[in-house]
Amino acid sequence: MANKTKKVEVKEPQVQEEVVVKTTPVVKQPKTKPHPEDGWEIKDRQYFLLNNLSPLSFSLKVADIYYFDEEKGYERELKYTANQRTPFVDEFPEGAQARLEHVIFRQGVLHVPRNKQTLQKLLSLYHPLLNLRYQELNVVRNAESEIDILEFEIDALNAARNMDIDMAEAVLRVESGSKVSKMTSKEIKRDLLLYAKRNPKLFLELVTDENVQLRNFGIKAVEAGIIKLSTDQRAFLWSSNDRKLMNIPYEEHPYSALAAWFKTDEGMEIYSNIEKRLK
Repeated sequence: MANKTKKVEVKEPQVQEEVVVKTTPVVKQPKTKPHPEDGWEIKDRQYFLLNNLSPLSFSLKVADIYYFDEEKGYERELKYTANQRTPFVDEFPEGAQARLEHVIFRQGVLHVPRNKQTLQKLLSLYHPLLNLRYQELNVVRNAESEIDILEFEIDALNAARNMDIDMAEAVLRVESGSKVSKMTSKEIKRDLLLYAKRNPKLFLELVTDENVQLRNFGIKAVEAGIIKLSTDQRAFLWSSNDRKLMNIPYEEHPYSALAAWFKTDEGMEIYSNIEKRLK
């Protein structure tokens, strides 16, 4: 019987083609600084002299002044004229005769109407004395500042109203000194509220200063004759025997140094001793 042979099909391996994806490199554009006039709004503007100055008249220098142009990389001369549309001298038409104009603050204020754009841009964007000698009135910024002040005042008055008498005495002593010792509790409370209203930011800083009470404690101990400050103000001593308690570091306030010392191990023991004598 004849043998049947099977034919075996040999499959050729399939070769996959490699797909190459070409990508375009992303070129980062250099960051450009915004131009000073970006977002400029045409409106009436008002300017005022700083430091509460209000002379009858103040003439602002508007010639022979310069503005450093970040984009161009050099200083550009400025002039305010009656016949040019730009304050930059290098933009004046060639051969133009510039007629200088005076810029005068009356009683510390200068109002510039919306149609005087050249002067407004000179004053608001380019003048070297902007925010040094004068400032533009910003209604929104002023309102925000007033809100901050009012919130400080509310917080300070609430803190003063709820403060215990010992802490009130400590805070008020920073303002009024040793006369606090002769004041009644009602007088201390009244002056504390007035102090909080008059200077709310400083008041709140004192309230959160952990050394205020310790300084007051040290002052009371000296007033009570328990300890004393040496005549050269270089050390604190026991009044009874002149034994030295601590040296005061150079150029440091004596009672601030004493307050810091009270928080040391040795100082805490002395604090407890003095506290018993003050009662």
